[in-house]
Amino acid sequence: MREVGAFEAKNHLSALLDEAAAGATVVITKRGKPVAKLVPFAESDADTVADAFDAMRAIRKTLKPVSTEEILAWKNEGRR
Repeated sequence: MREVGAFEAKNHLSALLDEAAAGATVVITKRGKPVAKLVPFAESDADTVADAFDAMRAIRKTLKPVSTEEILAWKNEGRR
């Protein structure tokens, strides 16, 4: 992973974009501290999103059903 200063990044943005397109990651710093990361573009994280939804569905199956009355009671509990 390469680090470049903000001034250099501004002056050489096109070359940095070419590096990212080739798969490189570039950290942009300001006064020596990292402030941004230029990474290759990924078309889709659909698999990651699908996995997260599958995990949530599995968790929901392990929970007992909750009635509307219970939800309202919990909401009103803090108002007493």
